[in-house]
Amino acid sequence: MKQPSWKEFLQDRRQQTLVGLTFVTLFITLFSYTRFLNQVEVRAGVSFVDPLHSIIGPVDMTVPIFIVLYGALIIAIAAMIRTPVVLFKAIRGYTMLIGIRIVCMWLLPLDPPTTMIALGDPLVQLFTTGSSAPLTRDLFFSGHTSILCLVGFLLPQRMYKAIFFTLAIIVGAAVILQHVHYSIDVVVAPLAAWAAASMSGAADRS
Repeated sequence: MKQPSWKEFLQDRRQQTLVGLTFVTLFITLFSYTRFLNQVEVRAGVSFVDPLHSIIGPVDMTVPIFIVLYGALIIAIAAMIRTPVVLFKAIRGYTMLIGIRIVCMWLLPLDPPTTMIALGDPLVQLFTTGSSAPLTRDLFFSGHTSILCLVGFLLPQRMYKAIFFTLAIIVGAAVILQHVHYSIDVVVAPLAAWAAASMSGAADRS
């Protein structure tokens, strides 16, 4: 199916309304997310012994994780920029993914693994908590893994799907190896991404 050009997309009144709602919802969600993460960082949670943590790591994988993640996001933007329908579906999917993550973290407060090597992400900290201290309790589920899975679900080309799902596996393994996340955080991430991707497409079908 041929995707509309930017000119055709922006001339569609329905799409104009949808774009406006997309950005308003994104702003409200990110604002709420910032406040929520600040509360999460001072909230007590539960911890448990992860069977994988008992046999591997911790190993500092910060640099490889950031290279893979942000390199992948640049590829994603380049792949979506010519197809506004897919691009705005991805923005809606990201918004919904954040919403799902807020609910999951609220329902299951976790303390970080005692062997964690903190993963300091300056970009995330700048747009969320505004602090230089790395987040340690935004655990359930893995945001880094789920974002890569979300892009994999939304891009229609099989080549891109294969690339992003492979990168998601790499990043998921890396955050477990660094003890940044429990294994369950990574296992649930693709399921949450699938739910967000499915809901993001519902607006186009309605």
